[in-house]
Amino acid sequence: MPVIKTQAPVTVTITEQEYLGLKRDVNWWKSLHHGSLLRIQSIQAQHRKEIDRAILRETAWRDELEAAQSRIRDLQKRMFGGKSERSKSAKQQGFVGAHHAHRGQQLNARGHGRSLQTHLPQRIEVASLDDAHCSKCGLAFGIFPGTEDAEVLEIEVKAYRRKIRRLRYKPMCKCEALPGIITAPPPSRLIARGKFGITVWTTVLLDKFVYGRPSNRLLLDLADHGLRMSAGTLAGGLHTIARLFEPIDIALRAKLCSESHWHADETRWAVFTEIDGKVGHRWYLWVFHSAAVVHYVLDQTRATTVIEGELAGVEDGIISCDRYSAYKCYARRNPGVSLAYCWAHQRRDFFELAIAYPTLLTWAFVWVDAIGELYHFNDLRLQAPPGSAERATAQRALEHAVQQMAARRDAALTDALVPIAAAKVLQSMTVHWVGLTVFVSHPQVPIDNNVAERDMRGPVVGRKNFYGSGSEWSGELAATMYSVFGTLKLWGINVRTWLGVYLQACADNANKAPDDITAFLPWAMDARRLAFMRASVISKVSEVLEGVDSS
Repeated sequence: MPVIKTQAPVTVTITEQEYLGLKRDVNWWKSLHHGSLLRIQSIQAQHRKEIDRAILRETAWRDELEAAQSRIRDLQKRMFGGKSERSKSAKQQGFVGAHHAHRGQQLNARGHGRSLQTHLPQRIEVASLDDAHCSKCGLAFGIFPGTEDAEVLEIEVKAYRRKIRRLRYKPMCKCEALPGIITAPPPSRLIARGKFGITVWTTVLLDKFVYGRPSNRLLLDLADHGLRMSAGTLAGGLHTIARLFEPIDIALRAKLCSESHWHADETRWAVFTEIDGKVGHRWYLWVFHSAAVVHYVLDQTRATTVIEGELAGVEDGIISCDRYSAYKCYARRNPGVSLAYCWAHQRRDFFELAIAYPTLLTWAFVWVDAIGELYHFNDLRLQAPPGSAERATAQRALEHAVQQMAARRDAALTDALVPIAAAKVLQSMTVHWVGLTVFVSHPQVPIDNNVAERDMRGPVVGRKNFYGSGSEWSGELAATMYSVFGTLKLWGINVRTWLGVYLQACADNANKAPDDITAFLPWAMDARRLAFMRASVISKVSEVLEGVDSS
């Protein structure tokens, strides 16, 4: 029926069926409204989640961009920047002292005068006038007593042939105990029937493993002096000579294991040979430096097994090293061995942080200065005599500086404003703190591992110049020669003197290593022999060979 609009309330009578239908419609519309509200809330929640995810993605992208930019800055610094850790930015910030002594002779400083080098042999030359006559009357000059002398240092390198004329003798007796003709013995040779003498092989070994020159360049240099040697002859000779140094290498390792403190480091070394199961030619050259020995070992891997093999039988001691995991694994397997971590590496972390994140430069260099204070206090302690009051005072100052650094580190880690990159450096310091502070209670342990780093300079120069080794035996020879020359340098021994004497002893022993190598081990030499080996010029080899068993 039609609906009549009126202001007065009107009572409408409907059937129950109509009432139920209207109520059903109301509930339906209410359910639609409630569902719409729920969908709106769900959409709003979804939007909030998407906004949060977008914020997280943007933050992650910003962090990733900052990390990438830091890597770019680091690579640019490595490729094109200066090699010193004292960067221009650091100097501008005032972290490096204004006074810096330059290398070489300083202006207005008194010098030491000309070095005469009187240890060199002298050749006398007489200089005279081509025309010793008066240019006007032609009368000859008279000789005036004395001379005015001048010295010029020269060097002469030349190849020559040693021709040994072996005298023959005829016995004059009639006892017939001797053959009819007796000939003087032939000269001893380092390589059986080899035509190159000991001085040639000495030059080859020194040129390659001390001076880092490629063999091809050496052969060209020898050819310029008139001595021609093929590359095959050079390789074959080195292969034969390599076995002569095996007893020396064994003795070096035995001495190494008898000591209680070692510096250790490793670097890559290429060996261009194919090994079953190995991909590529990257090997690793390890160095272990004790008080008396520098010993290198070449291995295919960079694993803990190399350390275990090198220090087999060692029960206790201290290894100065970086934070490489192989050393940590070795220390866990050998509880008697402690690790002394390198403060130079920890210091480098702050430098790299300053380079990667320029906004943290000031913060990073505060820690660099703090580490410098540790070096300073440690130097003061080592300069004081053991057991003295000065040593005790310096020890307390060092311990106090270490405690202050630990407290400052812990406080910084609890600061929510410290950036994540800076916190990671401090967390690394916390994890390695026990190893970083070994030097405090062990004054004989250096504060850093720079000793091993310096030991790697020679092999790294060689690696750059001749890339590595062409075979496994040549790589092992390189490790052995670096060990021998590193140990001799540690003892202040002239490597050319030692090598010439040792190779002569091998030649005299029928191309074999001497039966008793004690006379060639620096720690076993007496004072007279050690002084001879340290001399820069060999006078009489026969003097030092007395008492050497080369039979």
